[in-house]
Amino acid sequence: MKDLNILKHFGVAMAITYMCFVTGCGTPNSSTQESIVKTDENQEPVIDDKEPDEMSIYLLPSFWQTQNNDTIEFSDWKGNVLVVVMFYTSCKTACPRLVADMRDIESRVSPLARKNIKYILVSIDPEVDTPERLKRFGKANQMEGEQWIFLHGSDESVREFANVLSVKYAQISPVDFSHSNIISVFDEQGILRHQQEGLGVNNETIVRTIIELSK
Repeated sequence: MKDLNILKHFGVAMAITYMCFVTGCGTPNSSTQESIVKTDENQEPVIDDKEPDEMSIYLLPSFWQTQNNDTIEFSDWKGNVLVVVMFYTSCKTACPRLVADMRDIESRVSPLARKNIKYILVSIDPEVDTPERLKRFGKANQMEGEQWIFLHGSDESVREFANVLSVKYAQISPVDFSHSNIISVFDEQGILRHQQEGLGVNNETIVRTIIELSK
């Protein structure tokens, strides 16, 4: 009960200032919203360093399994910049575009940034997306390097994590979910710095933000 109260408090602290409209896989939202990183007149990201430590994602008490069946906590990645998206492997429309965005971001960041960046894909369908299935998905999509991490968690952990990111999702059939399409960036201290909503959008700002945070 104590851990649950802590997590609820953390979820409230992490809530960002807008609510994301839930979109089904067949009707993805193509808009972009940026609320954590401010930009100047030249569109360069300006990082606000005033968030308190109590807002760190590393305070989450949940445990997860990676595609390699390793059990981890988010605190295991202290010192890394985390680029996070929530998806599910059987999605046929929105999620492939989210995955394509993640691959595009990674390909543009890698030549310019340090290697302290992790690209994390959290499944919203833990019943189907076992670690073994996630591993196959990563291989099929050429996302097998150590920078790519796929996470399987309990239903409760997934719901709590979605709340932290203000990601909304709901199962609308036995094999389909309606969900927000958001990519989130956390700094080395686990503080949420940037969110991008939409599919197939211009990734320039999020790429610059990741590079700046990795310095």
